[in-house]
Amino acid sequence: MHALVATVVHHPEDARILHRQIRALLDAGHTVTYVAPFRECGVTPWNELRSVDVPRASGRERLSALRAARKVLAEHAPGADLLLFHDPELLLALPAKRPVTVWDVHEDTAAAMLTKPWVPGPLRRPLGFMVRSFERRAERRMRLLLAEEGYRSRFRCPHPVVPNTTEVPEAPARPPGDDRIVYLGHVSLARGAREMIELGRLLRPQGIRLEVIGGADAGVRPLLREAQQEDALTWYGFVPNDRALRMCAGALAGLSLLHDTPNYRHSMPTKVVEYMAHGLPVITTPSPVATKLVTERREGPSGLVVPFGDVPAAAEAILRLRADRELRHRLAETGHHIAQTSYHWPVQARAFVKQLEEWADEAAGPTAPRIPRQRSDESPATSEDDHTYLT
Repeated sequence: MHALVATVVHHPEDARILHRQIRALLDAGHTVTYVAPFRECGVTPWNELRSVDVPRASGRERLSALRAARKVLAEHAPGADLLLFHDPELLLALPAKRPVTVWDVHEDTAAAMLTKPWVPGPLRRPLGFMVRSFERRAERRMRLLLAEEGYRSRFRCPHPVVPNTTEVPEAPARPPGDDRIVYLGHVSLARGAREMIELGRLLRPQGIRLEVIGGADAGVRPLLREAQQEDALTWYGFVPNDRALRMCAGALAGLSLLHDTPNYRHSMPTKVVEYMAHGLPVITTPSPVATKLVTERREGPSGLVVPFGDVPAAAEAILRLRADRELRHRLAETGHHIAQTSYHWPVQARAFVKQLEEWADEAAGPTAPRIPRQRSDESPATSEDDHTYLT
């Protein structure tokens, strides 16, 4: 199968797109052409890929990127067996002549409009309604993959779910330490940028350093730079996911200080699962899904929950973990076990690849040659049980 994968919004080394989905397709023996903003993000594409560079769509500067994407997709789509795209913006750039098309729905875009700093306030709700209409139209014209169970209610028909799980090592590289905390992911006001900066300032005199690993919204970057100049935190900017996770190993805790916004209420913060997978206790605000994962599993808790916007409470939780070595080790071990048994990406990868293969086969028709599913030296990628992971 030849898959054409496209994004103009996400970083080319986005964990879900590149390190999980594209990696799974390549490992299954398929060919991938990847359309992404490589040059603008300073990324060298993998040699295993056919890569096509396009401008990045960011803030209000999106039209030129969409025009370039439309041209590129029109050129490459006819030669592909399947088109997989990752941005709702690309709904406006899809060519008329294209193979079976799959939209991977990463977020509740309409709800996210309420917190996007580049969208003028009066336009946020009207644009949200417009996005909902685009979603309903897309549902009638293409296949959808959902990143969250909570997204099902937005659509009229059932669609497969490919959760944002992660690679879970057999054992964490290091046990949790006592002198630094980490945040991994994109940084925005709605994801707790101001709270993290204040937290870094509170904890630095206590001998605990905050490390922030991830790109940031334009309006947040000056705040992070100022905090770094004050030595309140260390901001590394965007780091590829595999390297970023290695940097997290051995931290005292991983932070997820999301605000109480509609976009996050029904979403699993991927960073929480990644912290657990790599043996870090979690400090999270009480979004329903995160609370259930961190405190309500039968295996036991894997972290501590603090109120929305309450920086002193977050600082108190972190100091409690530093003072109680047995507690932080217990939380870390429980989190790793939960991640290993329930959120290991290779299980989802097999089901993800199988679903794309089935859609491409259906579009090819019963008389078309069968699309190869694995290299000749590999065992079959799926089993009957895999249907339980993509429902």
